[in-house]
Amino acid sequence: MGLFSKIKNMFKGYDEDENNIPEKEIEEVDSEKEVEEIEPSEKTVEEEDNQDISEEELEEDEESDNISEEDIDDEQNEEDSELEVVEEGPKKKSGLFGIGSRKEKKIEEEKKSVKVYEKGLSRSREGFVSKLANLTNKYKKITDEYFDELEEILIMADIGVNTVMEFMDRLRERVKKENITDPSVLKEIIVDELFIIYVNDEVLSNKIQYREEGPTIVLFIGVNGVGKTTTIAKLANKMIDEGKKVLMVGADTFRAGAVEQLREWSVKVGAGFYGKEESDPASVVYDGIELAKKEDYDVVLIDTAGRLQNKVNLMKELEKINKVIDGLVDGGASETLLVIDATTGQNGISQAKAFQEITNITGIVLTKLDGTAKGGIVLAIKESVGIPVKYIGLGETKDDLQVFDIEKYIYGLFKDMM
Repeated sequence: MGLFSKIKNMFKGYDEDENNIPEKEIEEVDSEKEVEEIEPSEKTVEEEDNQDISEEELEEDEESDNISEEDIDDEQNEEDSELEVVEEGPKKKSGLFGIGSRKEKKIEEEKKSVKVYEKGLSRSREGFVSKLANLTNKYKKITDEYFDELEEILIMADIGVNTVMEFMDRLRERVKKENITDPSVLKEIIVDELFIIYVNDEVLSNKIQYREEGPTIVLFIGVNGVGKTTTIAKLANKMIDEGKKVLMVGADTFRAGAVEQLREWSVKVGAGFYGKEESDPASVVYDGIELAKKEDYDVVLIDTAGRLQNKVNLMKELEKINKVIDGLVDGGASETLLVIDATTGQNGISQAKAFQEITNITGIVLTKLDGTAKGGIVLAIKESVGIPVKYIGLGETKDDLQVFDIEKYIYGLFKDMM
């Protein structure tokens, strides 16, 4: 069975009736709180003022192994509006509100995530897949003209010329080796080969690696206007939902209002904040990390200046910041995430290459992917700079910032072909 069929079967149950729960292996995870949407103030206009982040009210899960009938009635009445919160080190419970309910909740979260991918990639899917479908209908046999048109469709999807050339070579080789003549058979092979090109026999990590001791430091870089500050706020909110104590540090002292903007977001998401306007960025980072260590913060999210006009100055600034982090935290920053606006297309790839020359990047955050019909940029960025996409923005709410999942991405992009 090829990847196409596996992904199709994997997500088969997600489009069916809500009562049909797909059989998919689910790992036990911490439950999330519910959140109510919050709107950015008018002062946050510069970077993505229409993006919303939600806050949730928590109800703590009672730690007793014995649940009374009254407790069960109360939980049943509130089931639709309140979620279970699993504290660190709880005893595993069986029964109605134990492991089974957490598993069902995780399934619902997975279904919700798949729906976000489907909706967020709808523009790309409508343009890309419809063209592939028309191409299949146009040609009854695989010819050189078929390959030429397919190549053009892939390039127009912003997958990237080099990626497309590699893909076409692999596709031609498989067609010849397997003696394929019917274009309709290629839809499964197209999915397989695009997946293989992205993964490239690598073990890709799409999660933040939290430190066991001391604060986990995540450094954010990227040009102004890509949604960097809002992304930091969304990620902070996600981490807070997971029970992390988060400090947001405003080290972008170059752009007017950047520090105050991050401060406002910290209030909205319930995170700590440290920042000083018109100060040396490295000194702000130093003071921020010292505060995080003193007050036992789990995570420090650092906003930095986004100018690329003078790469020499920016490089020196980032080098100084990293030197400060290295001196305060063993191993330095756990992550350096580059934020890129997906709607900028190939310009986003140019930004990735420029920043890669300046500092070590561990992952990409691709924002506004729902706003482009060229969703293939995910594949192009990975091929061009060799850096995995760790998060993608597929809408304006907090839940629309998703941990990148290549299988959900492929499904969301090719759903109409499955």
